[in-house]
Amino acid sequence: MARVLLVFGTRPEAIKLAPLIPELEARSGIEPIVCVTGQHRQMLDQVLAMFELRPDYDLDIMRADQSLVDVTVRVLSRLRDVLEETRPGLLVVQGDTTTAMAGALAAYYARIPVAHVEAGLRTGDKYNPFPEEMNRAFVDLISDLHFAPTEDNRDNLLRSGIRPESISVTGNTVVDALLQVMDRIKAWGAVGDSDLPDGIPADLGALLADKGAGRRLILVTGHRRESFGPDFESICLALREIANRHPEVEIAYPLHMNPNVREPAYRILGDVERVRLFE
Repeated sequence: MARVLLVFGTRPEAIKLAPLIPELEARSGIEPIVCVTGQHRQMLDQVLAMFELRPDYDLDIMRADQSLVDVTVRVLSRLRDVLEETRPGLLVVQGDTTTAMAGALAAYYARIPVAHVEAGLRTGDKYNPFPEEMNRAFVDLISDLHFAPTEDNRDNLLRSGIRPESISVTGNTVVDALLQVMDRIKAWGAVGDSDLPDGIPADLGALLADKGAGRRLILVTGHRRESFGPDFESICLALREIANRHPEVEIAYPLHMNPNVREPAYRILGDVERVRLFE
C-alpha cells in the first residue's frame, strides 16, 4: 500500500484538493492521508464541512496576527513529526501558500518525493503576488511531479528548467470542486428547504433559493494583500457603481475574514441595494 500524504492549510488549497482525495481513495494500492496545517482556521473548517473531509492530522498552527515566519516555522516543526510517523511515499501540496512551500521543504528535508498540484503559475514579479510568486517557484523547483493546469503553465516550467517528463497538463481541480458543489446544491431540492448542505451559509442559501428574483448574478471575490488600501477601495466603489447603474444585476460577495477587506467592503457596500455581503 503506497501512502500519499496531502498537506494543505488554507481555504483555496482545501477546495482544490478536495476532489483529489476521494479519487485517491478509490484507487487500489493507494492510502491517502490528509494533514491540515490550519494556516486558515475558520475558513478552512468551512471547506472541510462542505466536502465532508475529516483530516487524519491537524497541526492547528493558526495564531492571531501570525507572520509568514511564524507560519513557516510552525509548519516545518510540526509536519516533521507527521512525516516521521507516516513515512509517505509521496507528499502532495497545492498552489502557492506558505503551507505549500513549507510542506514541500519539510518533505525535501525528509527525502520524500513531492507532487505539486497547480504547478507553473508565474507573473514574473517576485513581489506580486507576495509571497505566493516565490512560494510557487520554490515548490516547482523542489517537486518531483508537476501537475500544470494549462499548456502555458507547462511552458513556464520548461523555461525554468523542469524536466518535461515530470510535467502533466491536467486542467484545474477547482472545476471539479465547482461541479461537485453544484451537484450538492441541485440535490438540495425545493425552494424554501431549510436543510442547507454543510458549509453553505444561510444568507447564500437565501440567494440560491430566490435565484436573485430573476436578476443576473455577479459573483465577486477580492482579498489580495497587494490590493489593500486605496486599490481595494476603488474596487468596492466600482462595484457600488455597477449595482446603482444596473438594476438588472445582483452582486454576491463572500468576504474574506481579513479586516483590510471587511472594513472597506462594509463601509462602501454595506447599504447598497442588490449587493449581498456574506461569509
